[in-house]
Amino acid sequence: MFLLDSTGSGWYRNTILVKPNPTVRHALHAARTGLRRFVNRLADGRVVFKLESNCDDMQHAHLVLKSSSATEQTPLQRLGHVNGSQYFAVTVEAKRQIRYAFKLHSCGRPRWLTPRGLQLHSGSPHEWFEFDPNRQESFETPAWVRDAVFYQIFPERFCNGNPKNDPPAVEPWGSPPTFRNFTGGDLQGILDKLEYLGELGVTALYLTPIFRSNSSHKYDTIDYFAVDPHFGSMSLLRKLVDYCHKRGIRVILDAVFNHCSNLHPHFLDVKEKGRKSRYWDWFFIKKWPIPDRFAKHKDALEWYECWWGFHTLPKLNFNNREVEKYFLDVAQFWLREAHADGWRLDVPNEVIPTFWPKFRSVVKQVNPEAYIVGEIWDDATPWLQGDQFDAVMNYRFQKALLGYFAAETLDTKGLDDTLGQLMLDYPEQATAVMFNLLGSHDTARPMTAAKGAVDSLKLMATLQFTFEGAPCIYYGDEIGMQGDKDPECRRCYPWIVPTFRIATFSRTTRS
Repeated sequence: MFLLDSTGSGWYRNTILVKPNPTVRHALHAARTGLRRFVNRLADGRVVFKLESNCDDMQHAHLVLKSSSATEQTPLQRLGHVNGSQYFAVTVEAKRQIRYAFKLHSCGRPRWLTPRGLQLHSGSPHEWFEFDPNRQESFETPAWVRDAVFYQIFPERFCNGNPKNDPPAVEPWGSPPTFRNFTGGDLQGILDKLEYLGELGVTALYLTPIFRSNSSHKYDTIDYFAVDPHFGSMSLLRKLVDYCHKRGIRVILDAVFNHCSNLHPHFLDVKEKGRKSRYWDWFFIKKWPIPDRFAKHKDALEWYECWWGFHTLPKLNFNNREVEKYFLDVAQFWLREAHADGWRLDVPNEVIPTFWPKFRSVVKQVNPEAYIVGEIWDDATPWLQGDQFDAVMNYRFQKALLGYFAAETLDTKGLDDTLGQLMLDYPEQATAVMFNLLGSHDTARPMTAAKGAVDSLKLMATLQFTFEGAPCIYYGDEIGMQGDKDPECRRCYPWIVPTFRIATFSRTTRS
């Protein structure tokens, strides 16, 4: 008995029920040009075709290309087992529209996988998949990221290089972190430690936001076109980036476009003028006048949309073309004026998706080698199809390593399946530049997660530096700094001789 289920969305799932002992078999392939998991055009003109099957008795599989006069068969290579499925792939030249099908041999019988499903015969199929590589978005990711070693810096807590620009009521270096205190870290402090970073083997810096803001984290931006004066100035940022470039170190900046500070001039204008403000439609205002204070968390939601109910973070309206243009200008400004090498994007999933292709376009116009990485915590498939981001912060990778080496909530098979799935879920271009982290400003430090076990931290770092993608060290993790979730993970770097260092990181280490 043969049953076929075709969803009509470009996915083809095929089920065979064999009596008297029913066994389920699947073959899965998607031919949509917008989905790169199974059909992915590479920058050099080749195309990768993939096939997924949970049939354990699949002896071999071929990609069959059809022309007007003949067919050509190419064997698929077996990639391995992941989460109960086998995966196969082949890479072929395809610079114009092609017609193709898969010829399978399993359970002792030949089969075809076509748009109509699984066909149990050895003759030529009646229908063929079609793929036009010129209709799939061109997807190139920065070559330099493939060999990069990133180092994430939370500027306020890394190093205080200029006490003269400290915020009021600054606390002594090393004071316990809170949500509101300051300890004086700045751009000069990063500049002063470039020799240390070079010796460590760092080739790229990721700086959390440096724009004008009244907080230590700067994700509540007041001015997107100015360096926070307690961090330094535009000229100092240019100097830092230029010095980094001379040392072979790239620099990417961080920004949140979903929301701004409630002290941003445009929001203050709305508070003052109401509907008469030219910025009224920049935000999602429900009631006016807007109070200056709120009794409880989330009370502000009665008056305006704000991120997770925080009244200090009003949400921006990207349906407004002026908002869109404003942030496209921001995206280009820092690449041109500060010579930054790319962007890390905070909570990009909360911005309307039509914005990000425009963002990518203007960024790549300024610098085709600029790196765009989004903060996506789970499956990032929609953002990695060639029209939005180059990569994402690989929290799926982080969770797997911490689960296996630290929390011991993941067994060996679970780790292997998770890492294998990560290698298969995204286009090859994105996988090669994935942002692989162990710690960040939003999570407990890996040494804390590992309960102080140095060997566990070293094992995690070893896998991090040998896995596909770009490893990122969160400042201080190289010396085993501890700290639970925010704000504890944002402690000051202890500029003393460390008791140990995991390793000196370099391209040689990764190979």
